[in-house]
Amino acid sequence: MHVLVVDAANVVGATPDGWWKDREGAAKRLHHQLVVADLPHDEIVLVLEGQAKAGVRPGRDGHVIVVHAPRDGDSAITQAARARAESGDQVTVITADRLLRAAVEATGAQVLSPSWLLSHL
Repeated sequence: MHVLVVDAANVVGATPDGWWKDREGAAKRLHHQLVVADLPHDEIVLVLEGQAKAGVRPGRDGHVIVVHAPRDGDSAITQAARARAESGDQVTVITADRLLRAAVEATGAQVLSPSWLLSHL
């Protein structure tokens, strides 16, 4: 299975559209875009943190799984990438964060930029 793990904060933050005034709404818009997107992945794990968690409830919505980070988003993203890679899935993580990139690459995941994802939504 090919799994895409999305650092929502990084993706939302890549577009200066006023998201910082409505983090919940930005999370909801990204979630909707992922639900209807035609991406080459079997499942998409959308990791939300902070105020963005109020925008989308945790759980599955079709092929999109929403995870609410209990602490910081980076730890939840790394944990999701590791768990999926250990179960044999091919994992791609969307982030621009250099430290997170190194952590998820150590799990065997590939990393793509938020701009890649945004160009496919």
